[in-house]
Formats: sequence, C-alpha cells, structure tokens
Amino acid sequence: MSLSINNNASSKIAIETLNAVQGDLSSTQNVVSTGLKVSTAADNAAAFGIAQQMQGNVSGQSAVNDGLSFAAQTVSSTASAANQIISVLQSVQQAVTSLGDNLGSPASLDQIGTQITQYLAQIDTIARNATFNGVNLLAASPGGSTSDGKGMTTNTLNYVTGLQGDVSTVTGFAASTIANWVGTGGAAGAATGIATGLTLSAILGLSVSSDATAGVNPTANVFETQGQGITNASYTGATGVANMITQVQAAIKAMTFVTSELGANTNMIKNMSTYGSTISDNLTNGIGALTDADMAAASAKLTSLQTKQQLAIKSLTIANSQSQNILSMFQ
Repeated sequence: MSLSINNNASSKIAIETLNAVQGDLSSTQNVVSTGLKVSTAADNAAAFGIAQQMQGNVSGQSAVNDGLSFAAQTVSSTASAANQIISVLQSVQQAVTSLGDNLGSPASLDQIGTQITQYLAQIDTIARNATFNGVNLLAASPGGSTSDGKGMTTNTLNYVTGLQGDVSTVTGFAASTIANWVGTGGAAGAATGIATGLTLSAILGLSVSSDATAGVNPTANVFETQGQGITNASYTGATGVANMITQVQAAIKAMTFVTSELGANTNMIKNMSTYGSTISDNLTNGIGALTDADMAAASAKLTSLQTKQQLAIKSLTIANSQSQNILSMFQ
C-alpha cells in the first residue's frame, strides 16, 4: 500500500470500526441502565406493540382487582352487620320467651315489651349503618319515596370480574327476599308487618312500623302493646307463646339465609381475586419475556464492547501516525 498525505485508508477503516463499536456500546449501555432489551418501538416494533397492549391489560386487571377488593369489603361489612343482627334476634327470642312467664303482670309485660322494641330499634340501626360507600344490602331501597340508609345510594352491589367487562351482582336482601324466607312464622299478625314494612325489623315480621324514613326506629313490636299487654290473637291462648317464639325463630332463620348468601358471594369474590392476581402475574411475566433483557448477557457484551472500543481507539491512533511517518522521510 502506498503512503499518501491526501488519503489515509487505514484511518477511515479505523473510524468506521470505532463508530460501529460506539453505536453498539450506546445500545448496550441503554439495555443495562433500563433492564430492557425493547424499550422503544425502534428496538423491536412488533414486540414493543404487543407489550404495550399487554401493559394495558395489566392496568385493566389492576382496576378489576381493586373492584373485587371493594366488593369483598362491602360483603364483609354486610356479613358483620347480619351476624350482629342475629345476635340481637337471639336476645329478642329470650325476651319473647319471658313474656310467657309474666302473663299475669301487666307492668312486667310492658317492661319486656319496651325491651323488645329497643332490640328492634338496634336491628334497624345496624341495618341502616351497614352502608359501605353508598351500598347497603340490608336497608330498604332508596328508589321509592323513603330511604332507609344514611349515605345510601343503592341496595345492589355491582362489580367487574374480568378484563372483558363481565359484571356480577349482589342484590340487596330487603323486602321480598327476606319476607319470603321469613314466611308468616305461624302468626297471622306478622304477615301484615311483612307485607307493608320496609324497615328490616318490619320485614322480619317483628315491628308494626312500616316507615323506612332514614333514622326512624320502630316504636312498637308485634308481640306486646304498651298498656294493653298481648292483644294479638295469634299470640294469646295456649299456643300464643309458641307462636311468638316461632316468629322470632323464623326471623333468625331468614338472617342466617342472608349470611349464607353473603358467604357464597364472599367465596366467589375470593376466587375471582385469586384468579385476577394470577392473570396479573401472567401478563407481567409475558411482558417481561418480550422486553426484559438478560442482564448476564448484557454485562458480558458491555465488557466486550468496552474492550473493542479501546482497541478501535488504539487502531485509529496508529493509523493517524502514518502521516508523521511520511514527514520523517523528508528530514
């Protein structure tokens, strides 16, 4: 190869090699710093597009999982209220049984009757306050002229169960559903309370109040009338006490049906939450398979390119020194 001061082919080759190494080194450094082999569409258009779609699904599934958590808390709150109501109903049964032991004492009957009415007020208060973010599955529907719930906006819980928009519903238990579970309880007087009552205690056939206005508690029960004793024909005579106990037991049975329904919904939500978490993990792993870099391979490549960079610089230095060698020929 002839020596020329106008053209240095070796230097050009060295520069091209150095530029190529610099480009690979910059790309590898980006992989090391981000941990991604595909961080932009320029790296791999197909993989980047698929990963972005999958990332959208991850975000959607995250919202689904949050909704399931909210649904679980709503159902759990309602279940706690229902269990507490059952506990109060057990106290009502004890008080109703005591009526049979005090039939000859009007004063005692009034005292026990007042106690029963207070228990019923507790039931309605618990039902009203079983509201979770506007959803109340125990109180009366706010769609009518009255509303039986503080801050209640609906008595139906709707929640999304999957990425494709599948929706499950937990319908409130007030009025018809609980009334069907209660039945008449063997007491003709209770049927009126079930048919016209909107408060939970009335739906259970235990109070005579049908006013479901928020904050209004029952002022009387179906068993004992203040100053009059037990006047309902269904609760007098030889079978009167048995009928009263049967009515309360029917109410307890109805509330246990409520807890059973809530338990079934709890299990379904739990299963969907578990499945949702698995879907999120699988989507995330899928994105990683498309875009995540092999850091061990990236580290090895970075070391190799750094070595090549140094050699390319050395080669360019040698190539550039050829002009100085020409100068020495004229000295």
